[in-house]
Amino acid sequence: MFEVYIHVPFCLRRCGYCDFNTYTATDLGAGASRGNYANMVIREMKLTKQWQLDHGIAEPPVSTVFFGGGTPTILAARDLVAMLDAVRKIWSIAPDAEITTEANPDTVNEYYINELAAGGFTRVSFGMQSAVPHVLKTLDRTHTPANVAVGVNAANKAGLRSSVDLIYGAPGESLDDWRTSVTTAIDLGVNHISAYALTVEPTTKMGRQIAAGTLPKPNDDDEAAKYEIADDLFAAAGLEWYEVSNWARPGYESQHNLGYWRNVDWAGLGPGAHSHYNAVTEADHPQSASLTAPAGGGCPADAGLGVVSVSHGLRSWDIAHPRLWGTAINENRVPWADSETITPEENLEELIMLGLRLHEGLDLDRINRAINDAGMSSTPQTLRNVSLDQLAPMVSEGLITVSDNHRVVPTRRGRLLNDSVIEQFFDFVGV
Repeated sequence: MFEVYIHVPFCLRRCGYCDFNTYTATDLGAGASRGNYANMVIREMKLTKQWQLDHGIAEPPVSTVFFGGGTPTILAARDLVAMLDAVRKIWSIAPDAEITTEANPDTVNEYYINELAAGGFTRVSFGMQSAVPHVLKTLDRTHTPANVAVGVNAANKAGLRSSVDLIYGAPGESLDDWRTSVTTAIDLGVNHISAYALTVEPTTKMGRQIAAGTLPKPNDDDEAAKYEIADDLFAAAGLEWYEVSNWARPGYESQHNLGYWRNVDWAGLGPGAHSHYNAVTEADHPQSASLTAPAGGGCPADAGLGVVSVSHGLRSWDIAHPRLWGTAINENRVPWADSETITPEENLEELIMLGLRLHEGLDLDRINRAINDAGMSSTPQTLRNVSLDQLAPMVSEGLITVSDNHRVVPTRRGRLLNDSVIEQFFDFVGV
């Protein structure tokens, strides 16, 4: 599979809890402005496609496209459609592809959503966060719960699937507040809901308020109780968990996010966006002797170094600041800030971490094959296969279940203690 992620770094205002790569200015220089952004991303697509061709990377038609941010819907709908059309022209898109944009409820209306639907979008993910006004105020969100309902109704009318995102654990949010948000989201009739625990970063406005004592720090026990409330209410409404923080009716899971958790290939476009390839060589890195990144980041698009042998994966990330990102594109350079090899050992760690977040579970046989592959790598490692006997104590503790086909699935307790479950697996395999 091959996915495309497009980051739109613009917002009307910066929420107090947000540490994403977003900006409120309309023009950030070097062509990275709201009005010209689609053109810049399309140019990056062409540079990325040329890099893939130069390095023998042949991807299948795009299975999902996801516009995230920031606030993608701060741009004109025609700009989002133009970028989607460019993906179709440059890579081609599978007939049943999932095409999603995130949306701030304040920035869309029926006309906007109709334009997205006509342009080929299939799904809208609304940033609801909460249905309680004082919680929205704490989170610095400007929309009202009524705006979310208007957006969802417009999407339904246009034939688009809808999802809503919720955040729990905001300072001052009671358990009853959270129940209100969950039941309101369910009553919207959407088929997919994400619920994320609030993460407080020290450099954000909220982080500084908590450090100064003007807001209380989120409480782990409170967040665990809210997770259990959500899980119970979603299940009662027919929404099944398929990833630790995501619930959907069967068949309505986010295919794009499942691609991330299944470790497929994807191209990330836009300032700070990450890309991931499972099969590349040392020659594909912009830091390699024959493909050195020029000062200021980026790598030449025309440095054709053909693949010698498929040996490992690659992770890269775009230059974060839009002006420097735009400068690289204007110089016809793939605007990477840097990249790194994904070694077999790191790939093993990622397979464990990602697999233990999914309802489909961690394929134990696949993990043991990855252990054997990592054991043959050039980096000396003392790795061990995982046996069913080793897992028995975790089963007894109610952290996991193991199916007949050797898939390890976290229980709800295991989801709440996901970091601990992952650490125990790391101990088992020796990473």
